[in-house]
Amino acid sequence: MKSFLQGITDKVSTKRGMWITIITWLVITLVLAVFAPGAKDYQVTSVDSLSDDAKSVIAQKKVDEYFKDSEGIPAILVFQSDSGAIEIADLAGLLAGMKNAQISGVDEVIPFSSLPPQAVASFFSEDKTTAVIPLNLEPGLDSKEIKVAKEQIEEYVKASSDLTLYITGPAGIASDSLDLFSRADVVLILSTVGLILILLIVIYRSPLLALIPLLAAIFVHEVVMKLLGLMGMGDLEIGTQTLSIMSILLFAAVIDYSLFVFSRYQEELKDHQDKFVAMKEAMRVTGMPVFFSGGTVLAAMLVLFFAEFGDYRNFAPTFALAMGVIMLASITLVPALFTLFGRKAFWPKVPRVGDEKVKNNSAWSKIGRFVTAKPGLSVVLVSLFLILAASNIFNLKYDFNTLNSFPEDMPSRQGYEILEEKFEKGNLAPTTVLFEGTDSLTDEQQEALTKELQNQKLVSTVRLTGNAEDGKVLNYSLMFVESPYSVDSIDAMEVIINKADQIVADSKLEGSLYFAGETARLVDDRSVNNRDVIVIVILETILIFALLIVLTKSIRMPIYMMGTILVSFLAALGLGIFLSNLFFDIDTISNRVPLYSFVFLVALGIDYNIMLISRFQEERKKHSVKKAVQIAVANTGGVISSAGIILAATFAVLMTQPIQLLFIFGFIVAVGILLDTFLIRGILLPGLIMLFEKDKATSENR
Repeated sequence: MKSFLQGITDKVSTKRGMWITIITWLVITLVLAVFAPGAKDYQVTSVDSLSDDAKSVIAQKKVDEYFKDSEGIPAILVFQSDSGAIEIADLAGLLAGMKNAQISGVDEVIPFSSLPPQAVASFFSEDKTTAVIPLNLEPGLDSKEIKVAKEQIEEYVKASSDLTLYITGPAGIASDSLDLFSRADVVLILSTVGLILILLIVIYRSPLLALIPLLAAIFVHEVVMKLLGLMGMGDLEIGTQTLSIMSILLFAAVIDYSLFVFSRYQEELKDHQDKFVAMKEAMRVTGMPVFFSGGTVLAAMLVLFFAEFGDYRNFAPTFALAMGVIMLASITLVPALFTLFGRKAFWPKVPRVGDEKVKNNSAWSKIGRFVTAKPGLSVVLVSLFLILAASNIFNLKYDFNTLNSFPEDMPSRQGYEILEEKFEKGNLAPTTVLFEGTDSLTDEQQEALTKELQNQKLVSTVRLTGNAEDGKVLNYSLMFVESPYSVDSIDAMEVIINKADQIVADSKLEGSLYFAGETARLVDDRSVNNRDVIVIVILETILIFALLIVLTKSIRMPIYMMGTILVSFLAALGLGIFLSNLFFDIDTISNRVPLYSFVFLVALGIDYNIMLISRFQEERKKHSVKKAVQIAVANTGGVISSAGIILAATFAVLMTQPIQLLFIFGFIVAVGILLDTFLIRGILLPGLIMLFEKDKATSENR
């Protein structure tokens, strides 16, 4: 592999190879820009998170099979009056007019005027100022079509009454999400590019050094987005969150690898007058670590194919494609662009032959000398801090209500919160319980099953809402005392599902119970997520560890590298949760965050360890362990700390997104990268090398 990569980088580093590389990338980018569709053409606000064999999915299919009117996309209309109680007649007339208005996408409007008084009363809050009306949109509508239907409903209500309308439920959330992400994507890209440009100029004080990596990133971004568009034509669903995180990963990785390349190129320009020779020598020692760093990230993304959870699996093809293009660019486009500009790229601090490579009094030179002089103290101090930070993961609390992740002023969230305030919490999302029996059930048997369900823990009310197949199939609506999204309700639901057969037996019936709805789905969601966390963490750790053995040709080095990164991840998660609560008053997180953070922190954090260890092993051929560590820390410290600051800031851009999940994820990854950059790579890993790596007994070292 090393000789193969050197063959590529040697050719790219020639004058002819440089021009061929740049022109090839330019032609490919232009062709894709003209003829290929974009990734956003196939973007969806959400992907199916659960597989077809999940219990709640099977249950919902059963419900749809027996009760056709449940197949549509649910919307919940929340009406509020600012001038007292809502008149039943006025609301009935409004709903009848909505049905006659033939709004596109509306499948069914509840026949309000024909309902009995007791049923009508259940749609109103106790003070009569709020009414909640379920409505179904046609099955199969995409997010844009749902948005059109929602807007037409809102326009009709505004023109026909003085009531304030909030549309929530799956349809309202899908429409609002589309609006959020359409604005957020632009903010994300502009913020990312602007922040990177400013940081590069501030850190390196050279306009070209700031523009060249960004130019490479723009090329890569265009190619990746168009290739994803082609994959979208092949039925790949591209989630909005996936695309947002992929964009951050792309810019972060391209900038990272560009910094590693030009840092070594700058060193070689102080040894070689010819810019082509300097790049050739730079890539001979940098090409393999940079390409291998990309390979570890790629491997981490491919592991996500083993996940059962739809959100995680959706990452795999998107991120793997992006990393494949980034790896190719890091050994072709990036060195070609730097070679094109040569010494001018570093203006105004142009490197000259004979210049000092690293100042002996630089900050990282001093840190390197301190760590090698007192490795035990260095390791103990950093380890204590990391362990203390990691201990906070025991305070981790999950929030399973997706709406709490959205902005407070989002209409669907406002509607949901009004429901929570004005109605019983369990009414927010009742669980559908379907009984599929072998014989028609008598009234007494139906009542027996109702009572058994009613007696389960935390159940508030159980109502029979329909039957099918001549009474063999029953449909119940079950509500919990607590919010259907609370941990207590999810725990209670899981217990009920697990003892379903016992409930049927105690009711003296023969048949099966199925549970559909939000709470039942969250039971499956939590179970699948817990399984994926274990599987992905184990597989990714083993795979990256094996790759590090191949790279370092050592067993001990990968143990140091993986061990420190895993401890760093736990510390980042614990510290991130603590700081999120302290500064942003966020005390719960989505259960997606730990695995998201693990994948990126381990994959990206190992990059810095690879750069340090590669330099150490290079210097170890000529120097003692102590001297090699000092040189490695001093020579890689500047570029890794710069790269770490930029990478952390780039992921922190996710905090501009309107989704709390992305906000917290971006913050935790930023914290973790800073820990990796300054404590792990700068102090802990060098200290461990000093403690456990020994010089061979040669005449030189005696």
